Amino acid sequence: MSDIHQILKQYWGFNSFRPLQEDIIRSVLEKKDTLALLPTGGGKSVCFQVPALATEGLCLVVSPLIALMRDQVRHLQQKGIKAAAIYTGMPYRQIDALLDNCIYGDYKFLYISPERLNTEDFQVRLEKMKISILAVDEAHCISQWGYDFRPSYQKIASVHEKFRNTPVIALTATATPEVVEDIQEKLKFRAKNVFKQSFVRKNLSYVVRQTPNKNQAMTDILNKVQGSAIVYAHTRKKTKEYSDYLNRNKIKADYYHAGLTSDERSEKQDSWVKNKTRVICCTNAFGMGIDKPDVRTVLHLGLTESVEAYFQEAGRAGRDENKAYAVQLVDNSDIIEVDKKINESFPSLDFIKSVYEALCQHYRIAYNSGANQNFDFDIRTFSDAFKLNPVKVYTALKLLEQQELIYLTESIYGLSQVKAIAGKDVMYKFQSENALYEPLIKFILRTSEGVFEDFVPVEEDAMASRMKISVAETITRLKALHKFGIFNYQPRSEKPKIVFLKDRVKKEGLHLDIEFIKKRKTNFKEKLKAIRYYVTENNVCRTRLLVKYFGENVDEDCGICDVCDANKKASFTGKDFSKIVAELEAELKHQPLAIEQLKEKLHINSPDLNKVLEFLFDSGKIKRTPEATLKWIE
Repeated sequence: MSDIHQILKQYWGFNSFRPLQEDIIRSVLEKKDTLALLPTGGGKSVCFQVPALATEGLCLVVSPLIALMRDQVRHLQQKGIKAAAIYTGMPYRQIDALLDNCIYGDYKFLYISPERLNTEDFQVRLEKMKISILAVDEAHCISQWGYDFRPSYQKIASVHEKFRNTPVIALTATATPEVVEDIQEKLKFRAKNVFKQSFVRKNLSYVVRQTPNKNQAMTDILNKVQGSAIVYAHTRKKTKEYSDYLNRNKIKADYYHAGLTSDERSEKQDSWVKNKTRVICCTNAFGMGIDKPDVRTVLHLGLTESVEAYFQEAGRAGRDENKAYAVQLVDNSDIIEVDKKINESFPSLDFIKSVYEALCQHYRIAYNSGANQNFDFDIRTFSDAFKLNPVKVYTALKLLEQQELIYLTESIYGLSQVKAIAGKDVMYKFQSENALYEPLIKFILRTSEGVFEDFVPVEEDAMASRMKISVAETITRLKALHKFGIFNYQPRSEKPKIVFLKDRVKKEGLHLDIEFIKKRKTNFKEKLKAIRYYVTENNVCRTRLLVKYFGENVDEDCGICDVCDANKKASFTGKDFSKIVAELEAELKHQPLAIEQLKEKLHINSPDLNKVLEFLFDSGKIKRTPEATLKWIE
């Protein structure tokens, strides 16, 4: 067994672990089933990657998000660690080769979607694999009380049963006490074992602002708080509207959603990560797996569907531990429309059955057939063809998915592929005469075994990173090599897929679990009620409200949320708060002064002055100089 600190230094470049990481890793190495609750940005992946590298065998990682799987695999490969991912939509031959590599090829990590676990091909290969650790990412998905329940997650227990001496590590950033218990039960933990980091983010100021003009409020906040920012919107259309509005107001912004091409997403994300774009306006398709510690502001324009979703997305601010803001802008219509959301999210049973029937007709699935078939799917085209509301269609599809009748993949589901067309002699001659393409050709030949015999998967972003060029330029060169007859290049598809998990049955024979749907609806109502309470309760510290939802009680108010700031201002007995702020600003902009000097100049009593100074420190308006004086920050 290798030393875990040596592994951390060798592959991650760190000398020490973050809080709780080492305790979690040692628990896994002692072969204990382990549940790790770490906030967004808390370093969850290290908790299973380090012990996997310290032990012999393959770490099997179950993850619900293809984009996240591919991102983690790419990062591991860049460190020289053998890793692979298998998910719905990949060609059979590619899956077959990857499974063989995981049995015979000394691979350390295999990322897999939960839907593949119980397929016959995978089960046969699983018997031959030496599994060292079973890691379950986004573990809250296993609980029907969680905010993102996926029934396929409940199949993970059968894998754990098969490898009873193999530890399972479940990881999540958001879980209520009820979900914590459910995760351990559903994964068949041999003994309860939970490591939970505090949900309190001391550097993050939570703010709720009720305003009839969200655009103006958004602009005001971004002008006041400088630095990188994320603006979350509910629809793709709104992402562009907000982006355009900010650019018109001289704040450099761009928009991002799953409907963009892979090249567009990569380019926009890269520009924002490198701070060429200050603000990214996006749907919740953005943010997972992105390591950007210097985000100063996360804005939500409207209500999220749960406290869990809000907490995870807001937590992308201030990962560098410096002061940051998580702001929710709401108006009266957001509060009123909560009931409408419930009805939209849980259409009638007859509507759900009608959507299923329409799907089968759309793809001409015959009765008693269709199991394991998959088709490209565009929700707008489908909804228009059958004159259905696309929002209700989507919710019906998710309920059909939870009934394990279909599976709707993400749009980013596949890998591009290449196959050598030119012979080795022709290829050698071409690269000797075309220096621009030589590094790319050599990279493909070195990393893509069997490329002369068949198509092999390639990842443009990994190529770009290795050759230090943009993804867009990499794709341009691959297309040129295709045109020159050197490689056959097949870019990945951008469309999501519908996968039929079972044979088609007649509408009257379609049996839905009504009790399950009722429970999900009740659970959904409770979550909306909780987020509505969070944005309308103006007398309790925001941090207290959030962490209490996750079962944590704290002794003190955070002191930096909007409620705490309002309480500071309301508690004055002498001069008016705003007057003191104005006087301090005038003095400290002129020259830095010590606290005693300020008292003498302004004739302010100590309690009032201390409260105002605390507020100004928290909001980043003043700072201490090395000479122990106070300075106003422009």
